[in-house]
Amino acid sequence: MRLLKSLFRKKGRSESLFRYLVSLSHLWLGLLSSVVLIIVCLSGSLYAFRTPYQQFQNRELLNAKVPKGGRLMQSEEIASLFHDRAQVIESIVLPTDKKKNLFISYSDRESNLSRTGYFNPYTGEEVSGQFDRSSEPFFQMLLNLHRNLLLGSTGKQIVGISVIIFVILLFSGLILWWPKSRRWRTIKASFQVRWRANSFQLNYSLHRVLGVYAFPLLLFIALTGLYIAYPWMKNSVIVTLGGEPILQKESPVGEEVSDAFAALMLEMLEKEQEKMEEDQSAHFSLPEVEAMVEEYLAYEGTTTIMMPSAENPRYRISKVNTHNLLGAKVTDMVTFDRQGEMRSLERFSDLALHRQFIEISLPLHTGEIIGLPGIILYALVSLIGCSLPVTGFLIWWKKAVRSGR
Repeated sequence: MRLLKSLFRKKGRSESLFRYLVSLSHLWLGLLSSVVLIIVCLSGSLYAFRTPYQQFQNRELLNAKVPKGGRLMQSEEIASLFHDRAQVIESIVLPTDKKKNLFISYSDRESNLSRTGYFNPYTGEEVSGQFDRSSEPFFQMLLNLHRNLLLGSTGKQIVGISVIIFVILLFSGLILWWPKSRRWRTIKASFQVRWRANSFQLNYSLHRVLGVYAFPLLLFIALTGLYIAYPWMKNSVIVTLGGEPILQKESPVGEEVSDAFAALMLEMLEKEQEKMEEDQSAHFSLPEVEAMVEEYLAYEGTTTIMMPSAENPRYRISKVNTHNLLGAKVTDMVTFDRQGEMRSLERFSDLALHRQFIEISLPLHTGEIIGLPGIILYALVSLIGCSLPVTGFLIWWKKAVRSGR
């Protein structure tokens, strides 16, 4: 009975009606969504380590063994080595880290069979072994738990509603935390954890202070998660950033084809024309392709080069660009035809704002956009997100027990 009574406490004498209603809604919504939020935050923080863990798991395959006095092979040496082996490079990943192996797809001239493998950039020798993905089922389970609680579409709706509630909780918590006094001592105290207080006051302090510190990033993670999962949120963000809605309830008859689709169709037609008209024997070496790329993407970054094939007549090159304010990993792309003429160039910095957000929304949500430091930061903040329902419940429980005495 006293627990039920604590859910409908009386308004304090000096408490405003607005603050009273905010306090009650913060309590009710927190209790309603606490279990789901703990599961979502914990599974998300663990899933974010999927790539770093798999890289560690395959460190013998990914990390190059540097021979004493070794020298990095130049691209012409790599091309010559494969030529001598009667092999043709189909694609190659050239990492900026000099201690990482090359990842190369190649085919034998005689059998025409394609293979992929990791190669030491100092010796050109292929590293034995296959990429170990034994942890993938575990991380996929975490991902499904994060997205839908392993309950399919029903779980997805429960998660979505809980995340929306979490956003409301963040703002209502900020309102309840907001210092009433403008004195510097009061403001300073509101940012400090009372480590020497009793257990109840310490728990109360942790809930308030950690929530405030984590507020900006938790809000960002929650909103980007809603953007990734729900079309209505995606449309809202894209329209806000100046783009067109990606989903339309009704499409008028005779509506013109969108610019993006028209551009895609034009590119497909150009490729088909290139297949018929261009000299299929024309071929640029790996060093020549690198030189062509430098003309348009003149910076250091992990580079993926895809050579022309029967299906795609163009050289397709993507390059990871980290030369920005936060060191964020974004991708620029350029393509060339068999004659060496540049056919398309897509720099991330040149994209419209809504297109930029679409491209980086997932790594923004996980923290991967700034690498391992971002993943660790997001994981710590997510753990704080896990702790808030726990500390909030303990605060309510303690007050309910006290009120029953």
